[in-house]
Amino acid sequence: MNPTAKELRRSTGLSQARFAALLGIPKRSIENWESQKSCCPDYVLKLIEYYLKHEGYLKDI
Repeated sequence: MNPTAKELRRSTGLSQARFAALLGIPKRSIENWESQKSCCPDYVLKLIEYYLKHEGYLKDI
């Protein structure tokens, strides 16, 4: 099972604002994904996870 946006963000230790800025995603999108007001597409989650792994941001999932 793929990690959620919230799990990915928490594993980096970043706030929602810093996570959004790092990825170039509006903070409101991060908030909506985490509160389940909207769904982050699976392909976007995979891209975020790939980026975070290869840039050394992921601490532990």
